[in-house]
Amino acid sequence: MSTADVYLRACRMVGVVPVSYFLRNLGSTTLNLNHHGLGPLGCKALAIALVTDMQITTLELEDNYVLAEGTRYLVEMLKANITMQNLNLSNNHLKSEGAEYITKMLLENIAIKSVKLSGNKFTDDDGKHFSDALVNNYRVKELDLSHNEFRERGGEHLGHMLANNEGLEVLDLSWNHLRMKGAVALCAGLKVNMTLKHLDVSWNGFGNEGALALGEALKFNNTLVHLDLSYNRITNEGTGMLCKGLEANDTLRVLRLAYNSLTVEGALALIAVVRSSPKSALEEINISNVLVNENFVQLLEVTYQEHPSLEVHYGGVGGFIAKKAPRRPDPMKVIQDYLDVRKLRLWDFFRNIDKDGTMHVPVSDFRRAVQQSTIPLDRYQIEELIHRLDREGTGMVDYRGLADTRKQMMRDHRRQLRKVESRQKKEKQKSDRILKTFRSAVEASTSHSSLTMSPGGTKEGSSGPHFSATPLSSWHHVVMSNSSRYSVSNLSSEHVHLPPIGGATNTHSLGSPAVRSYSQPNLLTHSTSKPTSALEVHSITNSDADQLKLTSTANHLTRSRPAIATKKPKSKVKTTKTKRKKAKKHHRTKV
Repeated sequence: MSTADVYLRACRMVGVVPVSYFLRNLGSTTLNLNHHGLGPLGCKALAIALVTDMQITTLELEDNYVLAEGTRYLVEMLKANITMQNLNLSNNHLKSEGAEYITKMLLENIAIKSVKLSGNKFTDDDGKHFSDALVNNYRVKELDLSHNEFRERGGEHLGHMLANNEGLEVLDLSWNHLRMKGAVALCAGLKVNMTLKHLDVSWNGFGNEGALALGEALKFNNTLVHLDLSYNRITNEGTGMLCKGLEANDTLRVLRLAYNSLTVEGALALIAVVRSSPKSALEEINISNVLVNENFVQLLEVTYQEHPSLEVHYGGVGGFIAKKAPRRPDPMKVIQDYLDVRKLRLWDFFRNIDKDGTMHVPVSDFRRAVQQSTIPLDRYQIEELIHRLDREGTGMVDYRGLADTRKQMMRDHRRQLRKVESRQKKEKQKSDRILKTFRSAVEASTSHSSLTMSPGGTKEGSSGPHFSATPLSSWHHVVMSNSSRYSVSNLSSEHVHLPPIGGATNTHSLGSPAVRSYSQPNLLTHSTSKPTSALEVHSITNSDADQLKLTSTANHLTRSRPAIATKKPKSKVKTTKTKRKKAKKHHRTKV
């Protein structure tokens, strides 16, 4: 029977309408069934037909409402099909159950190189499944987990995966919620990763904290060539932190920072880093929403001469650096400092215009006296001073306010200094805290876990979905054999059906070693074999491990507890004095 005949018979059995596009494109290497509304049963019929197909290498099933049930059928097919290399199951509502099926498949399948799972509502707990499946998987080269719900714990799991994976080259994590600790943990894994080339973390809200951690990672990473940080709430401050990593990096070629909170100041910092780093490999910088000024354009022209391969996308010319107007010193403080240096009193300075000593002088006389003096005040400061000393606009200046406000000015000055010091201290503590979290995440990601999982095997006793050996292949052979006797009436679930997944056992290829983990037996259970020492450890080889069962009697990995010292009654020590008293008493009784 041909693949088309098997597919048509399977559609009749499960009760779905055949997809004519599949029948017309059986000879091609790419099967694109996106947006066809297959559903779980349609995937079941498709999986039955593809069990022995040797031509299709790319299967596109985006937006088909596959659900976890349909994923189960596809996973069973992929255990028998060894030619399928690219799988797209985006936007299919797989959720946590579907994530478990996919990750179990990644542990066993040896052909899949690209997996797209965008928009499937995966959560932080599902990140643990992907981390365990890809820690030692070197076959998968591309993974798309965009438009999911990974947060802080999900970022920690994915960072651990990046730190230990040695095959992944393209990773798309855009449109998630990787912020704060999640972003820092992901960057910690990137620091020690040696294979990833393309990373997309746009639309995640990294912020300046994530930019700081990413700058630290770029100082050590020497494989990443494409980095997308668009829409991540990064400001000029975060850009400066990122530039510190770009100074030491010599592999990154594409950097996308579009639609962050950047101004022309951040854009100038990026161009200045490229110009000052001869070993910089940047070829594209995307800041397409930033309006630049003439200074930026001139600096960019000079940088183009030194780096001819560089291309910068910016919003246009018209931006400006928001410079604050130079702050003039307080005129009252200027006068007080002037009097202190010359050791003058306030009345001594104004006695020529204040003959009566009332400390009230006309505004015109006050202005003329200040202008003719050597006090370093400009016209604007003098007018500000007059306004402060004559708030009611009476035309008379009461310069007693100069003496009354001196102590207040000193207090305000000290308070302002304390605010500046406090703000700087908080910023430094925040940066130190982020760096400490980054280093801790690096240590946690690089440390070897006691539980090791490999693509060739799974841990025993694990909860979750279990896979049958080759149910779809056997089902397919049943359809292929006795093809002359098949009729529509015979294709019923009584004769041919897919065995339940939960009751099947796992099979492993001879070439892929399975790394098994054994838990410590219950110490309360009495073992029949007595250990020869306090701590007896038996090394179990792979061949022996297959014959042993995880029971407390078969596994001799025991742990002895120290013997509890029983309290003995204290015996009284007979002293010489006690002996003498007893002898004397015994002598009296005789007498």
